[in-house]
Amino acid sequence: MIALVWRDVRLGYSGGGATLVVAFFLLVAILFPFAIGPDAALLARVGGGVIWAAALLAALMPIERLVAPDLDAGMLDQLATRGWSMAAVAAAKMLAHWLSFAPPLMLAAVIAGGLLDLSGGTLAMVEAGLLLGTPGLAALAVATGALVAAARGGGAVAGLVMLPLAVPLLIFGAGAITGGAGGLKLLAATSLLLAAGAPFVAGAAIRAAME
Repeated sequence: MIALVWRDVRLGYSGGGATLVVAFFLLVAILFPFAIGPDAALLARVGGGVIWAAALLAALMPIERLVAPDLDAGMLDQLATRGWSMAAVAAAKMLAHWLSFAPPLMLAAVIAGGLLDLSGGTLAMVEAGLLLGTPGLAALAVATGALVAAARGGGAVAGLVMLPLAVPLLIFGAGAITGGAGGLKLLAATSLLLAAGAPFVAGAAIRAAME
């Protein structure tokens, strides 16, 4: 299990996936002020929500490489032959995906907070929310990647599958900025529910794709 997690983490960083996620995240944060104008008060008021929307879109970026390459290469068949549960494989991939994109994303959020003129307190709440919410995003990404792995042009429909499911995380993540501890608890509960259930969904999808 540790070897599988470490392999996927190395692939995430060495393949440029983490760099692409951070670049996309910062690009959204840079372009947003141009869209709504230079009003610092307005930017500070909506900046936390912008960061969460950018984080959700950034989590979509590597979906195609989370499960499909291993399925096509036959690695998942080999693991199944050795008695591995596909739910356990999915859980390992979720942990690896979180380690690959969440820490760089949280560092990039500091830069985005400066671009959006967020106060120190607001930025602290955003970072706390990302820490609690990104496991749910990682779980959704791997589950979605498993669901579309065997589909032709699966990357094109991945967003349609994942975005509706991620709406609660986006709502609670943005709401936690002003909701304080209560908002963070709702966000943490939603993220935990997704992280606990997604491995079984992803495992079932992988088994179906292997048949």
